[in-house]
Amino acid sequence: MGGVVLRIDKESANGELELLFVLPEVHSKGIGQAAWKAVEAKPPEIKIWETITPYFEKRNIHFYVNRCGFHIIEFWNKYQHGPAVPDSEEGNWSMDEEMFVFRKVITDKND
Repeated sequence: MGGVVLRIDKESANGELELLFVLPEVHSKGIGQAAWKAVEAKPPEIKIWETITPYFEKRNIHFYVNRCGFHIIEFWNKYQHGPAVPDSEEGNWSMDEEMFVFRKVITDKND
């Protein structure tokens, strides 16, 4: 039905949601939200989760903010790009590559 790809750094207590997907035929059935809740419950030492999604992906933005409790912390665009773009490539950054960066700080795993 779907899957997740995570990057976890236990030393810094940070986790990155690289990919969360649900097959289109089971969208809007709570599967994505249940998957995220399962991820968030483990591992307990992760206190900050981050992810990114393209500006045009309104469903993803709604999902992360309204369903999973993330906050938008940054907007990458041709004037303010992410760390993966080296300074030498700034001129190649496309307007089509606008991205939102999301963060969720976990205050208590028992909530």
